[in-house]
This record gives sequence, C-alpha cells and structure tokens, in this order.
Amino acid sequence: IGGTFNMWVYKSTDAVTSVRVSGYFTDGWELGMREGDLVVVIDTDASPISTQLCIVTSATSSAVDLSDGTAVTATDTD
Repeated sequence: IGGTFNMWVYKSTDAVTSVRVSGYFTDGWELGMREGDLVVVIDTDASPISTQLCIVTSATSSAVDLSDGTAVTATDTD
C-alpha cells in the first residue's frame, strides 16, 4: 500500500449489510478501488441515516469486497 489510499463515499438506499458483500461493486477495480482504500457507506433510506466506515479487503476486475465496517454515529441534542 505504501502509505497512500483512496477514500470513497457511496450513498444508496441499499442497506450497508448488502453493500459490503463481495461482488456488490463489480466495476470498483475499473474505477480505481484497491485493497486498503476506505469507503464511507451511507444508507440514505435508514432512519436515522446509517453510516459505516469500511476498508476494501480485496479488489479484482470482477468484484470488490468490503470489511464489516465501523458504524459512524452523530448525536445532535438540540
């Protein structure tokens, strides 16, 4: 990896559990996704909106696989 990586943001109405499955992204390699890249996955259909930070664990010309991810939450008490 050499200390560099790309950061991607993906917004969809699909659940994060679907997006992180191997093969959800079939064109990721062509777009430049590589192992070690970070992907912020945002489920815009969830209430509240669900966001997870995932890592690309593998990327080939046919499929990209993401880690389970870490939930990113925000509290707005006002």
